[in-house]
Amino acid sequence: MAFVNENFLKLAGNYLFAEIAAKVAAYKANHPTANVISLGIGDVTRPLAPAVVEAMKKATAEMAVEETMRGYAPDRGYPFLLEAIVKNDFEARGIDVTQDEIFVSDGAKSDTGNFGDILSADNLVAVTDPVYPVYVDTNVMGGRAGDLKGDTWSNIQYLPCTAQNGFTPALPAKQVDVVYLCYPNNPTGTTLSKAELKKWVDYALQNNVLILFDAAYEAFIHESDVPHSIYEIEGAKQVAVEFRSFSKTAGFTGVRCGYNVVPKALKVKTKLGQQVALNDVWKRRQATKFNGTAYVVQRAAEAVYSPEGKRQIQETIAYYMENARVIKSGLEAIGMTTYGGVNAPYIWVQTPNRHTSWEFFDRLLNELQIVTTPGAGFGASGEGFVRLTAFGKKSATVEAVERIKSWKL
Repeated sequence: MAFVNENFLKLAGNYLFAEIAAKVAAYKANHPTANVISLGIGDVTRPLAPAVVEAMKKATAEMAVEETMRGYAPDRGYPFLLEAIVKNDFEARGIDVTQDEIFVSDGAKSDTGNFGDILSADNLVAVTDPVYPVYVDTNVMGGRAGDLKGDTWSNIQYLPCTAQNGFTPALPAKQVDVVYLCYPNNPTGTTLSKAELKKWVDYALQNNVLILFDAAYEAFIHESDVPHSIYEIEGAKQVAVEFRSFSKTAGFTGVRCGYNVVPKALKVKTKLGQQVALNDVWKRRQATKFNGTAYVVQRAAEAVYSPEGKRQIQETIAYYMENARVIKSGLEAIGMTTYGGVNAPYIWVQTPNRHTSWEFFDRLLNELQIVTTPGAGFGASGEGFVRLTAFGKKSATVEAVERIKSWKL
């Protein structure tokens, strides 16, 4: 008889966004004529940049010709994309990252989830609270989370990010081995300054801690003191893995492409004290369990860095950030408290009248036909908030804000 990995049975029956989708589907079934506007799940709505589409067309045509057809992609990615990443994302910021430290993938969600494959189940993990659910759920799957005690897992250390501490997590009070950091942050839309991020790198260096740094939203940063990469901080290559994504930057949510950086200087230990280069272990994992991102997709990602691609994508980012401004300023105009929305496409909104997150979600859906994401779904410190996304169409975003402004809270 086959036996199941019982860690999977510890998980909640529904992933947060699947639960939201089910609630919305049920509402639409009962109200088929309702004009439901989603400010909830962070999927993009703008089309791919023309430069990206042209690159995909050209690459597709190459796949139809015997001489230019490509099969399996190289383990780390095609050199043309690796070169573009190094030049534009790192050299342009004075950061020394080499091509053999980069691994092209199908997205940051997969990478942050899969990276636990190469980490011992004995590692003690810390996450910010609220937190992107994938970080916690995949550690549950990997046997590192312990048991669920109320809303928290016994072996995970939670680092509260609240209005009281400016959404800046304190360093762990107890020993940990791995820390997940996401900045600009999903869900709160807040950021860390370079000085604040340096505290984390220094802490990791002093305590032999591995930082898993999710920089999926770095393209939305506008303020100069907010780091785009953890490698802007001296010493970070000795302690941090960085995850990047084209999903929100270039609208690749349906195309699937991202990459991660595993510095060659980053080493971890076996139980016997032997030092092991994490780059080598991750390379072996990828070679075994991943056959590479499609050639057509990697050519599309390369086009993101072309002059035309950069200009077109910046126009799209500006479009989304204008939506963020509309949401943030509109809600603040009626006295609601908001955070984020300056360097990230998410606005973290405090619920009025002591509503719980799900109560406010239900009211917005049932009374205004607006979909949000309940903050409680991101962790205990998310209770009393909802997350709004700026990834909608401008007209729908404006309409949603006007509905809320005219609503009797």
